[in-house]
Amino acid sequence: MTEKRFSTFSLYGTLLVTVAIWALLAWSHYHGGVPSHHLLARPDMPAISNWWGGLLLPVLTWFLLARIRRQAFGTTNSYSAAPRALRRALVGFVGALSFGVLIAVLFTAGESDMAGNVMLGLFVFAFFVPIYRPECLLGFVLAMTYTFGAVLPMIIGTVLGLVGLVLHGGIRRALLYGVSKLGVLGPVSKPNG
Repeated sequence: MTEKRFSTFSLYGTLLVTVAIWALLAWSHYHGGVPSHHLLARPDMPAISNWWGGLLLPVLTWFLLARIRRQAFGTTNSYSAAPRALRRALVGFVGALSFGVLIAVLFTAGESDMAGNVMLGLFVFAFFVPIYRPECLLGFVLAMTYTFGAVLPMIIGTVLGLVGLVLHGGIRRALLYGVSKLGVLGPVSKPNG
């Protein structure tokens, strides 16, 4: 895929998300009203209306797709690296989308404790996988928007991404550096043949 085709895809993707969120908001409005969600699901905390998703979700989609484009086609990447970067972005998006759907389904089914445990398991996963990438945030927010609106998943996804950055980009890297300096892994040798 070329950068121009990805830009066109980004435009259509943003338009699709915009139409989808406004259709959901219109449907909600005429079927009992647009819901609001309390922070941390506690009634004593402020409630955030799903109407904010009509503005936030298109802007977030456009911004994150632009970040993905810059990562895949940036000045430091060659065009031969772009397909690999786009495949990695697709895998991250689908993985985060699946994770978000799992959390939303568990929460809707009344298994909020299980959803919390799955969220805690993400921290172990984040040590090995870079969940802080823009495609992961986009998939997570899109998956949870129907259940929680767009604002709360964006806040939670941003916090999870920052924790993931610290775990994967900081702590993991420091541990690997320390292990390599201690020589625990030993020198890597190439097999003969």
